[in-house]
Amino acid sequence: MTKERRMEIALFRYGVISEFINGTQLDRAERRRLIREKCARKWRIPYSEKTRISRGTINRWIRLYKNSNEDLTSLCPKDRRDQGKSRAMDDDTCQALISLRQKMQTATVEKLIEQMNLRNLVTVGKQLYPSTVYRFLNQHNLMRQKMNKPEDRRKFEAEMPNDLWQSDVMHGPKVESNGKMRKTYLIAIIDDHSRLIVYAGFYLSEALASYLDAFENALLKRGLPRKLYVDNGPAFRSKHLEYITASLNITLIHARPYKPQGKGKIERWFKTVRSAFLPYFNGTSLPELNDALSLWIDGTYHRKKHSATGKPPFEKFTSNMQCLRAVPENLTDHFRNVARRKVAKDRTITLNGKLYEAPVALIGKRVELLYHENDTNHVEVQWNNQSYGIVRSVDLHVNCRVKRDENNIYNVIISTDKSEYKGGDLL
Repeated sequence: MTKERRMEIALFRYGVISEFINGTQLDRAERRRLIREKCARKWRIPYSEKTRISRGTINRWIRLYKNSNEDLTSLCPKDRRDQGKSRAMDDDTCQALISLRQKMQTATVEKLIEQMNLRNLVTVGKQLYPSTVYRFLNQHNLMRQKMNKPEDRRKFEAEMPNDLWQSDVMHGPKVESNGKMRKTYLIAIIDDHSRLIVYAGFYLSEALASYLDAFENALLKRGLPRKLYVDNGPAFRSKHLEYITASLNITLIHARPYKPQGKGKIERWFKTVRSAFLPYFNGTSLPELNDALSLWIDGTYHRKKHSATGKPPFEKFTSNMQCLRAVPENLTDHFRNVARRKVAKDRTITLNGKLYEAPVALIGKRVELLYHENDTNHVEVQWNNQSYGIVRSVDLHVNCRVKRDENNIYNVIISTDKSEYKGGDLL
């Protein structure tokens, strides 16, 4: 880090602690109040992606400044004394690991750790962890992918809008939710041809349900893509997402593990979000964060000329709209979960702890149930690619007043006057 950058950071730190060291006498309550305010505030920290400062950090800066007789340079960041060395491994273990790696160039990290332990090359009292070994070998250019020949990578761009969408998740800032500060996740989808943001939104989780909500909003807003290029996270590898994309005739492509270069466009946009949007956001809630993001995307990012394409993303996307595919009218049906169940002899099916009645014709059959997680009252049953309608919940009290005659027709008994009347099949 250059001397100018160090001094810029020192000046920032001085501005944070100036109220505590400028000679003003603060009582304990006032001091605590000021520290709480500074910890709760979002900062634009020079050369850092962090936006918060902890109580311990503020107190440490105050001590450094006072102990140095108010020398501003004491607030400059210090280099690690052991820079370039491993903190978790001693020198003997490091040298042994390098030597073993040179002999076993194609071995995995787990295999190297196993051999280090079998050959008693690990210093007594030390333990090797995969992340530690990987980081150490990577720093010394000893990982297999770096030892191999360079790969033939080429820049590419989809020929038309919606030919290819890239999607990924970025860790976002914390927001207030139900009285607590919770971490957010930015789920975004970008059109490869135009660099237009098809959809982007912050969520409190990066689970499958959050991604499917973002994906459905993207489809409703911009139509159907031909290909969807995603990472290898749990949400992207789910069978449910594979089913949805296949039913909509969208090719789902996964990036190769440890090869982030293929998702360069979405990663570059995330960098723009960190530098051009997040530092200027002053809200505290999730709705405020998403409203500000939408305003920035539509009002600034989409209207500004892109350095790679030479055109604003919105202009380039809308100049070739004749190739876009419209979403089907029953789009929400494609996002339903699919569960496979066998219909019991009493016509019942259990789904998520709830009991349903199926048609008599499906007794003993293994059927498919299509449903939304948040709507268990509309569960469609299918067998052999044919729909048998919406099943209904079992009502034990109604069934108590129903009997079946020898012709497999249900009779409803009116218990009040002991009389009977013929009723049709309840389904």
